[in-house]
Amino acid sequence: MIHITGGYVIEPKTRFEGYCDILIQDEKIAAMAERGTPLSELGVTRPEEVEHIDAAGQIIAPGLVDVHVHFRDPGFTYKEDIESGAAAAAKGGFTSVVLMANTKPSVDNPETLSYVLEKGKTTGIHIHTCANVTVGMKGRELVDMEGLSRSGAAGFTDDGIPILSEAVLREALQRAAKLHKPVSLHEEDPAYITNNGIHAGKAAEHFGIGGSKREAEIRMVERDIRIALEEGADLSVQHISTKEAVELVRQAKKKSAHIWAEAAPHHFTLTEEAAVAHGTLAKMNPPLREEADRMAVIKGLQDGTIDMIATDHAPHSAEEKAKPLTEAPSGIIGLETALSLGIRELVMPDYLTVMELMEKMSLAPARLYRLDAGYLAVGGPADLVIFDKDARWRVEKDGFASKAANSPFIGEEMPGVIHYTICGGKVAYRAE
Repeated sequence: MIHITGGYVIEPKTRFEGYCDILIQDEKIAAMAERGTPLSELGVTRPEEVEHIDAAGQIIAPGLVDVHVHFRDPGFTYKEDIESGAAAAAKGGFTSVVLMANTKPSVDNPETLSYVLEKGKTTGIHIHTCANVTVGMKGRELVDMEGLSRSGAAGFTDDGIPILSEAVLREALQRAAKLHKPVSLHEEDPAYITNNGIHAGKAAEHFGIGGSKREAEIRMVERDIRIALEEGADLSVQHISTKEAVELVRQAKKKSAHIWAEAAPHHFTLTEEAAVAHGTLAKMNPPLREEADRMAVIKGLQDGTIDMIATDHAPHSAEEKAKPLTEAPSGIIGLETALSLGIRELVMPDYLTVMELMEKMSLAPARLYRLDAGYLAVGGPADLVIFDKDARWRVEKDGFASKAANSPFIGEEMPGVIHYTICGGKVAYRAE
Protein backbone atom coordinates (compact mmCIF):
# COMPACT_ATOMS: atom_id res chain seq x y z
CA MET A 1 0.00 0.00 0.00
CA ILE A 2 0.99 3.62 -0.60
CA HIS A 3 -0.33 6.53 1.44
CA ILE A 4 0.09 9.96 -0.17
CA THR A 5 -0.45 12.87 2.19
CA GLY A 6 -0.45 16.65 2.08
CA GLY A 7 -0.82 17.09 -1.67
CA TYR A 8 -3.16 19.30 -3.69
CA VAL A 9 -5.31 17.11 -5.93
CA ILE A 10 -6.29 18.15 -9.47
CA GLU A 11 -8.97 15.80 -10.85
CA PRO A 12 -10.17 16.71 -14.36
CA LYS A 13 -13.10 14.29 -14.69
CA THR A 14 -15.11 15.70 -11.76
CA ARG A 15 -13.25 19.05 -11.79
CA PHE A 16 -12.39 18.56 -8.11
CA GLU A 17 -9.37 20.35 -6.74
CA GLY A 18 -8.28 20.60 -3.16
CA TYR A 19 -6.19 18.99 -0.46
CA CYS A 20 -6.75 15.29 -0.17
CA ASP A 21 -4.90 12.22 1.13
CA ILE A 22 -4.88 9.17 -1.13
CA LEU A 23 -4.51 5.51 -0.15
CA ILE A 24 -3.45 3.05 -2.83
CA GLN A 25 -3.94 -0.67 -2.43
CA ASP A 26 -2.96 -3.19 -5.08
CA GLU A 27 -3.60 -1.47 -8.43
CA LYS A 28 -6.48 0.75 -7.33
CA ILE A 29 -7.17 3.90 -5.36
CA ALA A 30 -8.62 2.56 -2.11
CA ALA A 31 -9.48 5.88 -0.49
CA MET A 32 -9.46 9.63 -1.07
CA ALA A 33 -9.89 11.23 2.32
CA GLU A 34 -9.74 14.55 4.09
CA ARG A 35 -6.18 15.64 4.76
CA GLY A 36 -4.84 14.14 7.97
CA THR A 37 -7.32 11.25 8.19
CA PRO A 38 -5.69 8.46 10.27
CA LEU A 39 -4.87 5.23 8.49
CA SER A 40 -6.99 3.35 10.98
CA GLU A 41 -10.06 5.21 9.72
CA LEU A 42 -9.17 4.13 6.18
CA GLY A 43 -9.30 0.47 7.18
CA VAL A 44 -5.54 -0.09 7.37
CA THR A 45 -4.73 -2.73 9.98
CA ARG A 46 -1.00 -3.11 9.27
CA PRO A 47 0.39 0.44 8.99
CA GLU A 48 3.96 -0.85 9.04
CA GLU A 49 3.37 -2.23 5.53
CA VAL A 50 2.37 1.16 4.11
CA GLU A 51 4.81 3.31 2.11
CA HIS A 52 4.33 6.97 2.96
CA ILE A 53 4.78 9.75 0.41
CA ASP A 54 4.76 13.32 1.68
CA ALA A 55 3.36 15.44 -1.17
CA ALA A 56 3.22 18.72 0.76
CA GLY A 57 3.61 21.65 -1.63
CA GLN A 58 3.01 19.42 -4.64
CA ILE A 59 0.19 18.65 -7.05
CA ILE A 60 -1.31 15.17 -7.34
CA ALA A 61 -2.93 14.55 -10.73
CA PRO A 62 -3.89 11.60 -12.89
CA GLY A 63 -0.98 9.97 -14.66
CA LEU A 64 -0.46 11.70 -17.99
CA VAL A 65 -1.61 10.00 -21.19
CA ASP A 66 0.28 10.45 -24.47
CA VAL A 67 -1.48 9.09 -27.54
CA HIS A 68 1.30 9.84 -30.03
CA VAL A 69 4.74 8.40 -29.35
CA HIS A 70 7.38 6.55 -31.33
CA PHE A 71 9.36 3.92 -29.44
CA ARG A 72 11.02 2.58 -32.65
CA ASP A 73 10.64 -1.03 -31.57
CA PRO A 74 10.89 -3.30 -33.53
CA GLY A 75 13.40 -2.33 -36.17
CA PHE A 76 15.06 0.88 -35.01
CA THR A 77 16.03 0.13 -31.43
CA TYR A 78 19.30 2.04 -31.71
CA LYS A 79 17.10 5.15 -31.53
CA GLU A 80 14.76 3.94 -28.78
CA ASP A 81 13.15 0.73 -27.58
CA ILE A 82 10.06 -0.04 -25.60
CA GLU A 83 11.96 -0.19 -22.30
CA SER A 84 13.84 3.10 -22.74
CA GLY A 85 10.76 4.82 -24.15
CA ALA A 86 8.72 3.69 -21.16
CA ALA A 87 11.43 4.99 -18.81
CA ALA A 88 11.30 8.37 -20.55
CA ALA A 89 7.51 8.36 -20.29
CA ALA A 90 7.56 7.58 -16.57
CA LYS A 91 10.15 10.29 -15.94
CA GLY A 92 7.86 12.71 -17.77
CA GLY A 93 4.84 11.78 -15.65
CA PHE A 94 3.13 9.56 -18.22
CA THR A 95 1.49 6.34 -17.10
CA SER A 96 -0.19 5.45 -20.42
CA VAL A 97 1.11 5.83 -23.96
CA VAL A 98 -0.17 4.86 -27.39
CA LEU A 99 2.59 3.87 -29.80
CA MET A 100 2.58 4.71 -33.48
CA ALA A 101 2.89 1.83 -35.92
CA ASN A 102 5.67 2.93 -38.31
CA THR A 103 8.15 0.34 -37.07
CA LYS A 104 10.00 -2.32 -39.09
CA PRO A 105 8.14 -4.54 -39.56
CA SER A 106 5.21 -2.18 -39.29
CA VAL A 107 2.28 -3.06 -37.05
CA ASP A 108 0.10 -4.35 -39.88
CA ASN A 109 -0.04 -7.95 -38.63
CA PRO A 110 -0.97 -9.78 -35.40
CA GLU A 111 2.57 -11.01 -34.74
CA THR A 112 4.13 -7.54 -34.56
CA LEU A 113 1.17 -6.22 -32.60
CA SER A 114 1.56 -9.04 -30.07
CA TYR A 115 5.32 -8.44 -29.81
CA VAL A 116 4.78 -4.78 -28.90
CA LEU A 117 1.99 -5.41 -26.41
CA GLU A 118 3.76 -8.29 -24.66
CA LYS A 119 7.00 -6.35 -24.35
CA GLY A 120 5.04 -3.38 -23.07
CA LYS A 121 3.68 -5.41 -20.17
CA THR A 122 7.17 -5.61 -18.65
CA THR A 123 7.82 -1.86 -18.50
CA GLY A 124 5.95 -0.59 -15.46
CA ILE A 125 3.62 1.70 -17.43
CA HIS A 126 0.63 1.01 -19.66
CA ILE A 127 1.77 0.48 -23.25
CA HIS A 128 -0.90 0.55 -25.95
CA THR A 129 -0.31 0.63 -29.67
CA CYS A 130 -2.08 1.53 -32.85
CA ALA A 131 -2.03 -0.75 -35.85
CA ASN A 132 -1.51 0.52 -39.35
CA VAL A 133 -4.36 1.57 -41.60
CA THR A 134 -2.75 0.14 -44.73
CA VAL A 135 -0.47 -2.83 -45.36
CA GLY A 136 3.15 -1.72 -45.17
CA MET A 137 1.96 1.88 -44.86
CA LYS A 138 1.77 1.96 -48.65
CA GLY A 139 -1.66 3.52 -48.76
CA ARG A 140 -3.23 0.97 -51.07
CA GLU A 141 -4.53 -2.09 -49.21
CA LEU A 142 -6.29 -1.95 -45.86
CA VAL A 143 -5.04 -4.13 -43.03
CA ASP A 144 -7.32 -6.64 -41.33
CA MET A 145 -8.76 -3.95 -39.08
CA GLU A 146 -11.24 -6.29 -37.45
CA GLY A 147 -8.64 -8.92 -36.62
CA LEU A 148 -6.11 -6.38 -35.33
CA SER A 149 -8.80 -4.75 -33.22
CA ARG A 150 -9.60 -8.12 -31.62
CA SER A 151 -5.88 -8.60 -31.00
CA GLY A 152 -5.66 -5.39 -29.01
CA ALA A 153 -4.97 -2.50 -31.38
CA ALA A 154 -6.01 0.74 -29.68
CA GLY A 155 -6.69 2.49 -32.97
CA PHE A 156 -5.33 2.87 -36.48
CA THR A 157 -2.77 5.16 -38.08
CA ASP A 158 -0.18 5.35 -40.82
CA ASP A 159 1.46 8.22 -38.95
CA GLY A 160 4.48 9.49 -40.80
CA ILE A 161 2.77 9.03 -44.16
CA PRO A 162 -0.54 10.56 -45.28
CA ILE A 163 -3.25 8.38 -46.81
CA LEU A 164 -3.56 9.93 -50.26
CA SER A 165 -6.32 7.70 -51.65
CA GLU A 166 -9.74 9.07 -50.77
CA ALA A 167 -11.34 5.69 -51.45
CA VAL A 168 -8.95 3.86 -49.13
CA LEU A 169 -9.45 6.40 -46.36
CA ARG A 170 -13.22 6.29 -46.72
CA GLU A 171 -13.32 2.52 -46.37
CA ALA A 172 -10.93 2.66 -43.41
CA LEU A 173 -13.17 5.17 -41.64
CA GLN A 174 -16.26 3.08 -42.35
CA ARG A 175 -14.67 0.00 -40.82
CA ALA A 176 -13.16 1.91 -37.89
CA ALA A 177 -16.56 3.42 -37.07
CA LYS A 178 -18.06 -0.07 -36.75
CA LEU A 179 -15.19 -1.08 -34.48
CA HIS A 180 -15.48 2.10 -32.37
CA LYS A 181 -11.80 2.76 -32.88
CA PRO A 182 -10.21 6.10 -33.81
CA VAL A 183 -8.20 6.75 -36.95
CA SER A 184 -5.36 9.22 -36.37
CA LEU A 185 -4.01 10.91 -39.46
CA HIS A 186 -0.74 12.50 -40.50
CA GLU A 187 -1.93 15.48 -42.53
CA GLU A 188 0.74 16.47 -45.07
CA ASP A 189 0.15 16.39 -48.81
CA PRO A 190 3.52 15.78 -50.51
CA ALA A 191 2.35 17.79 -53.53
CA TYR A 192 3.03 20.94 -51.51
CA ILE A 193 6.39 19.86 -50.09
CA THR A 194 9.87 20.10 -51.59
CA ASN A 195 12.01 19.53 -48.49
CA ASN A 196 9.95 18.42 -45.51
CA GLY A 197 10.56 19.36 -41.90
CA ILE A 198 11.11 23.08 -42.50
CA HIS A 199 8.36 25.66 -43.02
CA ALA A 200 8.21 27.18 -46.49
CA GLY A 201 8.75 30.68 -45.18
CA LYS A 202 11.61 32.46 -43.45
CA ALA A 203 13.23 29.21 -42.36
CA ALA A 204 13.24 27.68 -45.85
CA GLU A 205 14.57 30.93 -47.29
CA HIS A 206 17.33 30.99 -44.66
CA PHE A 207 18.47 27.47 -45.60
CA GLY A 208 17.89 27.94 -49.32
CA ILE A 209 15.47 25.00 -49.61
CA GLY A 210 11.88 24.60 -50.73
CA GLY A 211 10.29 23.56 -47.47
CA SER A 212 6.78 22.49 -46.55
CA LYS A 213 3.97 24.85 -47.50
CA ARG A 214 1.08 25.34 -45.12
CA GLU A 215 -1.25 24.11 -47.88
CA ALA A 216 0.19 20.63 -47.36
CA GLU A 217 -1.64 20.41 -44.04
CA ILE A 218 -4.66 22.52 -44.94
CA ARG A 219 -5.68 20.49 -47.99
CA MET A 220 -5.39 17.14 -46.23
CA VAL A 221 -7.29 18.29 -43.13
CA GLU A 222 -10.01 19.77 -45.31
CA ARG A 223 -10.46 16.54 -47.26
CA ASP A 224 -10.19 14.16 -44.32
CA ILE A 225 -12.63 16.06 -42.13
CA ARG A 226 -15.15 16.04 -44.96
CA ILE A 227 -14.91 12.26 -45.33
CA ALA A 228 -15.01 11.65 -41.58
CA LEU A 229 -18.13 13.78 -41.22
CA GLU A 230 -19.80 11.81 -43.97
CA GLU A 231 -18.87 8.47 -42.37
CA GLY A 232 -19.43 9.35 -38.70
CA ALA A 233 -16.01 8.04 -37.68
CA ASP A 234 -13.68 9.21 -34.92
CA LEU A 235 -10.88 11.03 -36.71
CA SER A 236 -7.96 12.66 -34.94
CA VAL A 237 -5.94 15.34 -36.71
CA GLN A 238 -2.42 14.72 -35.50
CA HIS A 239 0.14 17.39 -34.50
CA ILE A 240 -1.86 20.31 -35.92
CA SER A 241 0.39 23.19 -36.97
CA THR A 242 -1.46 25.80 -39.06
CA LYS A 243 -4.03 28.42 -38.13
CA GLU A 244 -6.15 27.38 -41.11
CA ALA A 245 -6.29 23.74 -40.00
CA VAL A 246 -7.25 24.81 -36.48
CA GLU A 247 -10.17 26.75 -37.92
CA LEU A 248 -11.23 23.80 -40.09
CA VAL A 249 -11.37 21.62 -36.98
CA ARG A 250 -13.23 24.33 -35.07
CA GLN A 251 -15.97 24.47 -37.68
CA ALA A 252 -16.15 20.66 -38.00
CA LYS A 253 -16.63 20.27 -34.24
CA LYS A 254 -19.82 22.31 -34.53
CA LYS A 255 -21.19 19.52 -36.72
CA SER A 256 -19.86 16.39 -35.01
CA ALA A 257 -18.29 15.11 -31.81
CA HIS A 258 -16.28 12.63 -33.87
CA ILE A 259 -13.62 15.16 -34.92
CA TRP A 260 -10.59 15.40 -32.64
CA ALA A 261 -7.26 17.21 -32.78
CA GLU A 262 -3.97 17.05 -30.96
CA ALA A 263 -1.24 19.66 -30.50
CA ALA A 264 2.40 18.89 -29.83
CA PRO A 265 4.24 20.98 -27.22
CA HIS A 266 6.71 22.21 -29.81
CA HIS A 267 3.91 23.69 -31.93
CA PHE A 268 2.56 25.80 -29.06
CA THR A 269 6.07 26.75 -27.92
CA LEU A 270 8.28 27.36 -30.96
CA THR A 271 8.16 28.98 -34.40
CA GLU A 272 10.27 28.61 -37.53
CA GLU A 273 12.80 30.91 -35.87
CA ALA A 274 13.81 27.88 -33.76
CA ALA A 275 14.58 25.93 -36.93
CA VAL A 276 16.91 28.73 -37.99
CA ALA A 277 18.58 28.70 -34.56
CA HIS A 278 18.77 24.94 -33.96
CA GLY A 279 18.83 23.41 -37.44
CA THR A 280 18.09 19.70 -37.48
CA LEU A 281 17.23 19.68 -33.76
CA ALA A 282 14.14 21.71 -34.66
CA LYS A 283 13.32 19.87 -37.88
CA MET A 284 10.00 18.03 -37.64
CA ASN A 285 6.92 17.00 -39.60
CA PRO A 286 4.81 19.07 -39.78
CA PRO A 287 7.32 21.88 -39.34
CA LEU A 288 7.43 24.73 -36.89
CA ARG A 289 5.53 27.57 -38.51
CA GLU A 290 4.80 31.25 -37.81
CA GLU A 291 3.84 33.11 -34.64
CA ALA A 292 0.25 33.45 -35.86
CA ASP A 293 0.08 29.67 -36.19
CA ARG A 294 1.54 29.13 -32.72
CA MET A 295 -1.03 31.46 -31.22
CA ALA A 296 -3.84 29.78 -33.18
CA VAL A 297 -2.81 26.44 -31.66
CA ILE A 298 -2.91 28.01 -28.20
CA LYS A 299 -6.33 29.53 -28.92
CA GLY A 300 -7.51 26.12 -30.11
CA LEU A 301 -6.38 24.59 -26.82
CA GLN A 302 -8.16 27.34 -24.93
CA ASP A 303 -11.55 27.02 -26.61
CA GLY A 304 -11.60 23.22 -26.91
CA THR A 305 -11.00 23.03 -30.65
CA ILE A 306 -7.83 21.09 -29.88
CA ASP A 307 -8.74 18.33 -27.45
CA MET A 308 -5.38 17.09 -26.29
CA ILE A 309 -1.66 17.54 -26.06
CA ALA A 310 0.44 14.72 -27.53
CA THR A 311 4.22 14.83 -27.74
CA ASP A 312 4.96 13.04 -31.05
CA HIS A 313 8.04 11.78 -29.17
CA ALA A 314 10.38 10.99 -32.07
CA PRO A 315 13.85 9.83 -31.02
CA HIS A 316 16.78 9.77 -33.45
CA SER A 317 20.47 9.12 -32.99
CA ALA A 318 23.01 11.94 -32.73
CA GLU A 319 24.65 10.67 -35.92
CA GLU A 320 21.37 10.96 -37.83
CA LYS A 321 20.67 14.47 -36.59
CA ALA A 322 24.25 15.51 -37.46
CA LYS A 323 23.57 14.97 -41.16
CA PRO A 324 22.91 17.93 -43.47
CA LEU A 325 19.51 19.54 -42.99
CA THR A 326 17.88 18.01 -46.05
CA GLU A 327 19.16 14.53 -45.13
CA ALA A 328 18.59 14.41 -41.36
CA PRO A 329 15.34 12.78 -40.18
CA SER A 330 12.52 14.88 -38.78
CA GLY A 331 11.36 14.78 -35.19
CA ILE A 332 12.31 15.59 -31.62
CA ILE A 333 11.91 13.81 -28.30
CA GLY A 334 9.20 15.21 -26.06
CA LEU A 335 8.08 12.97 -23.21
CA GLU A 336 10.40 14.40 -20.58
CA THR A 337 9.74 18.09 -21.34
CA ALA A 338 6.02 18.05 -22.17
CA LEU A 339 4.58 18.81 -18.74
CA SER A 340 7.10 21.56 -18.13
CA LEU A 341 6.37 23.19 -21.48
CA GLY A 342 2.66 23.02 -20.75
CA ILE A 343 3.24 24.81 -17.45
CA ARG A 344 5.63 27.38 -18.92
CA GLU A 345 3.84 28.15 -22.18
CA LEU A 346 0.18 27.66 -21.23
CA VAL A 347 -0.34 27.91 -17.46
CA MET A 348 2.14 30.63 -16.51
CA PRO A 349 0.86 33.07 -19.20
CA ASP A 350 -2.74 32.27 -18.06
CA TYR A 351 -3.85 30.62 -21.30
CA LEU A 352 -4.90 27.48 -19.38
CA THR A 353 -5.43 26.59 -15.74
CA VAL A 354 -3.60 23.60 -14.27
CA MET A 355 -6.96 21.79 -14.32
CA GLU A 356 -7.36 22.49 -18.04
CA LEU A 357 -3.79 21.40 -18.73
CA MET A 358 -4.37 18.11 -16.91
CA GLU A 359 -7.52 17.54 -18.95
CA LYS A 360 -5.56 18.05 -22.18
CA MET A 361 -2.74 15.78 -21.02
CA SER A 362 -4.70 12.96 -19.38
CA LEU A 363 -8.50 12.78 -19.55
CA ALA A 364 -9.13 13.87 -23.15
CA PRO A 365 -6.54 11.60 -24.81
CA ALA A 366 -7.78 8.68 -22.70
CA ARG A 367 -11.32 9.35 -23.92
CA LEU A 368 -10.32 9.30 -27.58
CA TYR A 369 -8.72 5.88 -27.25
CA ARG A 370 -11.27 4.65 -24.69
CA LEU A 371 -8.63 3.99 -22.05
CA ASP A 372 -9.42 3.57 -18.36
CA ALA A 373 -7.13 6.46 -17.45
CA GLY A 374 -6.97 10.19 -16.94
CA TYR A 375 -8.93 10.50 -13.71
CA LEU A 376 -8.68 9.89 -9.96
CA ALA A 377 -11.49 8.08 -8.14
CA VAL A 378 -11.95 5.48 -5.43
CA GLY A 379 -11.91 2.13 -7.19
CA GLY A 380 -10.21 3.66 -10.21
CA PRO A 381 -6.72 2.93 -11.50
CA ALA A 382 -3.85 3.96 -9.24
CA ASP A 383 -2.09 5.94 -11.97
CA LEU A 384 -0.83 9.28 -10.66
CA VAL A 385 1.81 11.93 -11.15
CA ILE A 386 3.07 14.06 -8.25
CA PHE A 387 4.86 17.27 -9.23
CA ASP A 388 5.88 20.72 -8.05
CA LYS A 389 4.80 23.14 -10.76
CA ASP A 390 6.96 25.98 -9.40
CA ALA A 391 10.23 24.13 -8.83
CA ARG A 392 12.86 24.42 -11.56
CA TRP A 393 15.11 22.03 -13.43
CA ARG A 394 17.52 22.31 -16.35
CA VAL A 395 17.31 20.23 -19.51
CA GLU A 396 20.66 18.49 -19.86
CA LYS A 397 21.82 16.50 -22.87
CA ASP A 398 22.96 13.61 -20.71
CA GLY A 399 19.96 13.76 -18.39
CA PHE A 400 17.33 12.02 -20.50
CA ALA A 401 15.97 8.57 -19.71
CA SER A 402 15.37 8.24 -23.45
CA LYS A 403 18.17 6.79 -25.54
CA ALA A 404 17.99 9.95 -27.65
CA ALA A 405 18.75 13.61 -26.93
CA ASN A 406 17.41 15.28 -30.07
CA SER A 407 15.75 18.24 -28.39
CA PRO A 408 15.93 21.98 -29.10
CA PHE A 409 15.31 22.65 -25.39
CA ILE A 410 18.69 21.44 -24.11
CA GLY A 411 20.21 24.02 -21.77
CA GLU A 412 16.89 25.66 -20.91
CA GLU A 413 15.53 26.02 -17.40
CA MET A 414 12.02 24.62 -17.00
CA PRO A 415 9.32 24.83 -14.33
CA GLY A 416 7.62 21.68 -13.11
CA VAL A 417 9.64 19.05 -11.27
CA ILE A 418 8.14 15.56 -11.25
CA HIS A 419 8.73 13.78 -7.94
CA TYR A 420 6.78 10.56 -8.48
CA THR A 421 5.03 8.70 -11.25
CA ILE A 422 2.86 5.89 -9.90
CA CYS A 423 1.38 3.37 -12.30
CA GLY A 424 -0.81 0.44 -11.36
CA GLY A 425 -0.18 1.17 -7.71
CA LYS A 426 3.61 0.93 -8.03
CA VAL A 427 6.25 3.64 -8.22
CA ALA A 428 7.38 3.79 -11.85
CA TYR A 429 9.58 6.85 -11.37
CA ARG A 430 10.99 8.50 -8.27
CA ALA A 431 13.10 11.66 -8.44
CA GLU A 432 16.59 11.26 -7.06
